[in-house]
Amino acid sequence: MFLDFARIHIRSGKGGDGHVSFRREKYVPAGGPDGGDGGRGGDVIFEVDKGMNTLFYYKHRYQFKAEDGAPGGKKRCHGKNGKDLVLKVPEGTILREEHSGKIIADMSAHNKRQVVLRGGKGGRGNMNFATPTNQAPQYAEGGKEAMELDATLELKLVADVGLVGFPNAGKSTFLKRVTRADPKIADYPFTTIDPNLGVVDTGDGRGFVIADMPGLIEGASEGVGLGHRFLKHIERTRVLIHIVDAASFDGRDPVEDVIKINSELMKYDPAIMEKPMLIAANKADIAAYDDADPIGRIRETFEPQGFRVFAISAATGEGTDALINAVRNLLDTTAPKQVYYEQEYFPEDEISSSDLPYTIETEEDRDGELTYVVEGPKIDRMLSYTNLDSEKGFRYFTQFLRRSGIVDALKERGIEEGMSVRMYGHVFTFYDDEAGGDESYE
Repeated sequence: MFLDFARIHIRSGKGGDGHVSFRREKYVPAGGPDGGDGGRGGDVIFEVDKGMNTLFYYKHRYQFKAEDGAPGGKKRCHGKNGKDLVLKVPEGTILREEHSGKIIADMSAHNKRQVVLRGGKGGRGNMNFATPTNQAPQYAEGGKEAMELDATLELKLVADVGLVGFPNAGKSTFLKRVTRADPKIADYPFTTIDPNLGVVDTGDGRGFVIADMPGLIEGASEGVGLGHRFLKHIERTRVLIHIVDAASFDGRDPVEDVIKINSELMKYDPAIMEKPMLIAANKADIAAYDDADPIGRIRETFEPQGFRVFAISAATGEGTDALINAVRNLLDTTAPKQVYYEQEYFPEDEISSSDLPYTIETEEDRDGELTYVVEGPKIDRMLSYTNLDSEKGFRYFTQFLRRSGIVDALKERGIEEGMSVRMYGHVFTFYDDEAGGDESYE
């Protein structure tokens, strides 16, 4: 099943926490700190897979997460690094941040592999904090937080040639005639609802890829029908073949058909009409019996405008060789104009993985005394592996609060010296010490 759009949630791996431990061996009563560092969290990487042409893999799965780094261990053991998550996508896939719509990565042209979210760095164990004046540090670093975001995947097919035209003009029949593709063909509008790709083998090593775009209708440039879904696939093509039903099987005027489709292309993106375009007057074997000479009218109307017109029959193969040769010559003489979208959203800048997410609330007791309640995942982890009963451990924790901006945030909320601050069961009395960390607690 062809799928050209998907929504996903991606998350890198969190860094493993550093470990707090001390060497304890017989005859070594004070061996010193030996807590190891945590492992690095895994990255989220997008990679082009040439064998894919659909985003169907992402249809029934939304969450994608790299592996977390393992915590450090005793005896200076380093935690295991988390495994990277490599997500395969077809060439031409654009990754966007869902809420802003900004482009994170365009997986085309030179960009075949990109690290989108980096895993968190592992925290340092307490062995890293030993100094001549602090030989038994009771604290370690927590691992850096993971990065995560909501994203959309949008596939814009990469093909040399795009087929455009009204429904039932014969695009699928033409694709089947000149390539080994096997699209479903039937005699009713919108029989092609998904783009089909086929490779033309010219026998001299100069083959090229054709994309059969679903039939367009009036208003497609404004999104009527599935217009935007179809038109976006034309953006990356180098040459266009406009196939028109010269036999007027549906009662439409072929000249008007070409004018209407060209108008929709121009409204959607004027750059599309700058691409070389050939007009294929299809069903010429039947149109030849029309006294109105529709193929002659098409030539008289569009060749003066610079469009070459080829009379073909996709059903019998008449005229298709001449058309394919003309396309091949155009590709040889037209400099590739790769449509590549530059990155607009940089997760490491936009996602404040190094910042501390926290909340500050106030509670008032019966006597009107305020208590400030501060909570956040990193605060919780810091409290879990820091020995607050140790003077050095407590000082390390208060310095963490100052570095993280929590002390300044409390002052902005109006806290005064002597007021209480509660953090996950611990109650502190606030004293502002600019030197860094003489807050006391009980």
